[in-house]
Formats: sequence, structure tokens, C-alpha cells
Amino acid sequence: MASSDAPAPLELFHPDREDLVLTDVLFALSDPARLEIVRQVAGGTIEMANCHLQNPSVPKSTKSHHMKVLREAGVLRNEPVGRGRVLSLRHDDLEARFPGLLRVVLES
Repeated sequence: MASSDAPAPLELFHPDREDLVLTDVLFALSDPARLEIVRQVAGGTIEMANCHLQNPSVPKSTKSHHMKVLREAGVLRNEPVGRGRVLSLRHDDLEARFPGLLRVVLES
């Protein structure tokens, strides 16, 4: 298969703004590793491959699980770009649904 014939990266589920649930968002943000990821992405979009955790021994599967929890709660957007994936914080959606929450979480 030629590189131009490679399948497009899988589109992942992201809840709509109106479907964001406070308890799901708070659960996603309650884990220190996930909060660390959110703080990295708060500075702007980041390639998933460049997002790192303080503990380098964390298995890739655990990191992927953290990304999934954050995405399914509506905290992060994880979109295909070329052969990789780019993470972005859903700041506007979270601010619209839960005003001030991100500011408090990111400042703590």
C-alpha cells in the first residue's frame, strides 16, 4: 500500500457543548496526571506525541486512557492532523457551560 493510500486517521467522539456534564468534567480533572495534561494543552494546541507526563514510566496505554477520559468528558478535543493527532482544550465550550471552572482549576 502506497503512503498516499493510507487510511485516514479515525475520527473520535467528542460530546456536543450542550451535552457536557459537570460531574464528568470534574472526574476527568480529578486525576493528577490528567490535570497535568490539561495544563500542558492550556497553553495552546499540542501534538499528542509531544504531550508528556512527569512520570516517564507511565505506559502508553495509560496515557491513552487519560486522553480518552478527558476527550469523552469534553475537556479536550483530539483531532487527526496528517499522520498524527493534535490535542486542544475545549475552553470556549467549558466556559460556556461552567463559567470560571477552568480558571479555578488551572490556577490551583
